[in-house]
Amino acid sequence: MSQSQKSNILWFLPTHGDGRYLGTSQGGREVNFNYLRQVAQAADQLGYYGVLLPTGRSCEDSWIVASSVAPFTERLRYLVAVRPGLQSPSVAARMTATLDRVTNGRLLINVVTGGDPVENKGDGIFLAHDERYEVTREFLNVYSNLLAGKTVNVEGKHIRVEDGRLLFHPVQSPRPPLYFGGSSDAGIDVAVDAVDKYLTWGEPPAQVGEKIAKVRDVAERRGRKLSFGIRLHVIVRETNQEAWKAADELIKHVNDETIALAQKNFARMDSVGQQRMAQLHGGRRDKLEISPNLWAGVGLVRGGAGTALVGDPPTVAARIREYQDLGIDTFILSGYPHLEEAYRFAELVFPLLSLEHGSNVMRLHPNNGPFGETVGNDYRPSRQASQS
Repeated sequence: MSQSQKSNILWFLPTHGDGRYLGTSQGGREVNFNYLRQVAQAADQLGYYGVLLPTGRSCEDSWIVASSVAPFTERLRYLVAVRPGLQSPSVAARMTATLDRVTNGRLLINVVTGGDPVENKGDGIFLAHDERYEVTREFLNVYSNLLAGKTVNVEGKHIRVEDGRLLFHPVQSPRPPLYFGGSSDAGIDVAVDAVDKYLTWGEPPAQVGEKIAKVRDVAERRGRKLSFGIRLHVIVRETNQEAWKAADELIKHVNDETIALAQKNFARMDSVGQQRMAQLHGGRRDKLEISPNLWAGVGLVRGGAGTALVGDPPTVAARIREYQDLGIDTFILSGYPHLEEAYRFAELVFPLLSLEHGSNVMRLHPNNGPFGETVGNDYRPSRQASQS
C-alpha cells in the first residue's frame, strides 16, 4: 500500500460498560453521562473521524446518548443505529433529520437488522432471519426516499405508508451515509442495493478479502459501488512484548464457566457474522492468535466484534495497511478502557497512518503548549513526545 492511501478512523462509545478487564466487575467503571462525554471529547480532540454507539438491550439508547454528548464536541461524527422492524421508517427518518440538523451534519447511520432471536422477541420481533432482511429492504426504501425529500406512498409485504414526507430535511444530502454489516447472503443482497458502506467484523485478512470480493461482485452486477469498513479492537503498546502481556491481562479474570456461558448465548443467535466470529476461536483460550497479530480473546466473552490487533505501533500500522490493501477505508476501533486507549492509539499509531481526516488531528508542538509537565518547576521539555 502506498502511504498516500487514506482512511477514516472511528472510536467507540462503550454504552454497555467499560473497565480494565473482561468478564469481571473487577476494574470495572461506571459508564455514566460524564464518562461518555469524556470519551467523546477525547476522541474529538485527538482527531478521530467519529464514534460508534452500539445498540441493543445491553446498551444505553444510542440516540439519546449521541444527542446528549454531541453538543460537547465540535467535529466528531456519531454513528447511530436505526432498527428496521423496531422503528417506523417515517419516525426514524424524522429522528435522523433532526439529529443531523442539531449536530450540523455530523450524523452517520448504522443499519442494524438484529441477530439474537431471544432479544428480538423481547422487542416484539418474531420474524425469521431472512424475513428480517425483507423488512430491512422495505424500511430502507421508505427511509431513504423520505430523507431525500420525496413523498412516499408504498404498500409492501411488511410496511405500508401513505403520504409519507418530511417537513424538516437533514443537513447532509441526500441523507447521512448508511453503514451496514451483514455476512449472510440475505444481508449482502440488501447491502448492495441500499447502503453506502459495508462493514465486517475483524476476521483474518484472507476471510475479509473473500467477503469484500463477494460483495463487490454482486454490487458490480447491479451497477452499484460500495465502500468498506471494519470493526476491530486494538491493544497497542510501545513494544510487542508489552502488547501481548496487555492482551493476557485483559482476560486474566475470565474463567471457563464465564466463557461457556457467553458461548452458549452466542450459539443461540442466527447472525452469520456472530457465527463466523465464534468459529475463529471455538471457545478455546489456547489458540487465540488466529492470524499474525490478530487476537480473538475478546470474543470469548463479548458478542459482536471479538478480535483485536495486538502489537507495537509499527506492527499494528502494518496490519491496518493489510486491510487497506483489501479495500477497507474505514476502521472502527476500540480498546479497554476506552478513555485511556483512545489516547494511546492516537498518540502511538496516528502518526504512522495516512488519515482522510488528518486536518482534525491535533498536532503537539512544545512551543505551542503547554503539553507535558514542566520539569523541576523551571523549564519546558524540549522533545516532541507525540505527533497525534
